[in-house]
Amino acid sequence: MKTIGLVGGMSWHSTVTYYRLINEQVAARLGGHASARISLQSLDFADVRDCQVRGDWAGSAELLADATRRCVAGGADLVGLCTNLMHKNFAALEGAAAESDVPAVHIADAVAAVAQRHGWTTLGLLGARWVMEETFYAERLATHGISVVVPDAAGRELVDRVVFDEITQGIFRDESRAAYVDVMRDLSARGADAVVLACTEIGLLVDAADAPLPVIDSAVAHASLLVDLALDDAALPVG
Repeated sequence: MKTIGLVGGMSWHSTVTYYRLINEQVAARLGGHASARISLQSLDFADVRDCQVRGDWAGSAELLADATRRCVAGGADLVGLCTNLMHKNFAALEGAAAESDVPAVHIADAVAAVAQRHGWTTLGLLGARWVMEETFYAERLATHGISVVVPDAAGRELVDRVVFDEITQGIFRDESRAAYVDVMRDLSARGADAVVLACTEIGLLVDAADAPLPVIDSAVAHASLLVDLALDDAALPVG
C-alpha cells in the first residue's frame, strides 16, 4: 500500500470527510484491521482565506507548495489537495511534489472519471465563485471531453456566499440546502446531465437524495481515486 499525502484544512470539515472515506475504503478492500497510510498537512484556513480575499494567489501557492513538501517528507507516495478552489494553485503543488518524483492527483480528473463511467458529458458546476467563473476547473474537465454549465449571476453569488459564510464554518441550514436544490433545478433545465459539488463541503449540506439530478461529490470521487492509486501496485506517473 502506498502512502497518501493529503493537503487539507480548507476547510477541516471536508478534510475529515477525506480521512474517513479513505480509511473506510481501504478497510473494505483489504479487510481485517487494515487502514490507510496517510501523511496529512492541515493548513490554517484563516491564512489561506486571507490570501483568497486579497487576491494573493502567489502567497497561497507557496503555502500549498510548502505543505506538499512536508507531506512528501512524511512519506507520501502521491498527493491530493482536499479542496476544489485551491486547484487554482495546482501547478505549485504539482511542482513541489515532482521535486521528489511524487505525483499530484487533480480533483477534476477524479470528477471526470465518474462522469465518463456514466456517460455524462455536460456537468453543472457548484462551488466557490472562482471555480464557477474562472477557467482553471472547466478547462481541466474539457481535457476529458466534458463541458460545464454554471449558475446565473444571482445563483453564483448565493452558492459562493453559502460556501464561505456557512458550510466552511460548519454551519448547515435547511434554507440554504433548499436554495442549492433550486439552483440545481435550473442547471438541469439548461442541459446539465449531472451536477458537480465542486466545493468539498457541499456534500455535507446537500445529499444526493435531495438533488433533482445526479450528483458527483468531488470529495468522494477524489478520495476514491486516491485509494485506487494507493492500492495499485503499478508505478505512479509524475507530471
